[in-house]
Amino acid sequence: MTPTADHSPPRVPDPARLAQVQALGDLHEPYAHGAAADALFLAAMNEILDWHRQRNPFYARLLDQHGLRDARVASIADCAALPPIHANFFKTHEVCSVAPEDVVLHLTSSGTTGQKSQMFFDAWSIGAGQAMVEKIFRHYGWIQDTAVNYLLVSYEPQPNMKTGTSWTDHSLMRYAPAHDARYVLRATGSGGHEFDIFGTIRALQDFAEQGLPVRIFGFPAFVNATLERMRALGLPPLTLAPGSMTFFGGGWKGQADKAIPKAQLQARIEEQLGIPTALVRDGFGSVEHSVPYVECPRHRFHVPVWSRVVVRDVATLAVLPAGQPGFLHFLAPYFTAAPTQSVLMGDLAAWYPGETCGCGLAAPWFDLLGRAGQGKNRSCAVAAAELLKGNAA
Repeated sequence: MTPTADHSPPRVPDPARLAQVQALGDLHEPYAHGAAADALFLAAMNEILDWHRQRNPFYARLLDQHGLRDARVASIADCAALPPIHANFFKTHEVCSVAPEDVVLHLTSSGTTGQKSQMFFDAWSIGAGQAMVEKIFRHYGWIQDTAVNYLLVSYEPQPNMKTGTSWTDHSLMRYAPAHDARYVLRATGSGGHEFDIFGTIRALQDFAEQGLPVRIFGFPAFVNATLERMRALGLPPLTLAPGSMTFFGGGWKGQADKAIPKAQLQARIEEQLGIPTALVRDGFGSVEHSVPYVECPRHRFHVPVWSRVVVRDVATLAVLPAGQPGFLHFLAPYFTAAPTQSVLMGDLAAWYPGETCGCGLAAPWFDLLGRAGQGKNRSCAVAAAELLKGNAA
């Protein structure tokens, strides 16, 4: 496998009617915020509004119900005033804006049971999302031609498996050739998975001996459990090769009682695996909103040029100023397969101006504070976390 950094850029399904959407997706600098970027963002938002209004009866009715039949936006405040769709809506409804024959990928947000977000992707929607990841990886210098070893802390693929985290982690292998790849959640052969903690320890030991950089992608809870088991067994720390990194996603949902502070996990990984804390990164995203958010070296989620972030009061849904906690609300005018340009999440967050980070990026950033409520809806991380119950250190 070789990196696919030079592949042809994805193309919108209607170049004449989505020219600004294409131009926004083609931007190469992932954190180039400013007046010009805002103007392009707004032009793209107006195009995507027309796209879904004309092709999606549900979305047309939603705008009508809010008195926005012919809605146009001229500011980010106008975008925030559009009726958001809660992410949970996609757990019980399928609302496509493209024909069935144009769907090239179907992903779900949960593991094996429970309510699932059903997201359908046309070629542009999935291609644009992948291009965003590639540009962010390039920004941080993570695209290379030399081989690395992968520890995939996610579900080992099975036929017809559609969970978003497994697909994402596997797709991240495109940015450096794989010398070897090991899965932490192994397929049982009967449709399920189990946490192979001793196989994970052996993989880390093998990788340390081989001397190649290691990329660890997936759920942080399983890495923490592995490191705890290594300590309990009296195993010495490992020194993974320079250039090794982690890229976590999914959080600790479903295992909040076992979660440790992020800084503590970073320090533990540096101590036991030799990966510097600046390269112990988190990613954040969802199938309902597929723009990737990747931590900077100071562990802040800066907002890419392809999206904007609003935080809303949990009681009134009023837009909140910097530093105030509330519901995370994403705006992104690129997704043509479904009307996800304004999605309200169940995650709690606070946003801050870019200059308050100190990493050098001007783009605003947000801090994740947790999830509001604990219902029956299960994400990939919730389903995966249940596999930890029988593997307590």
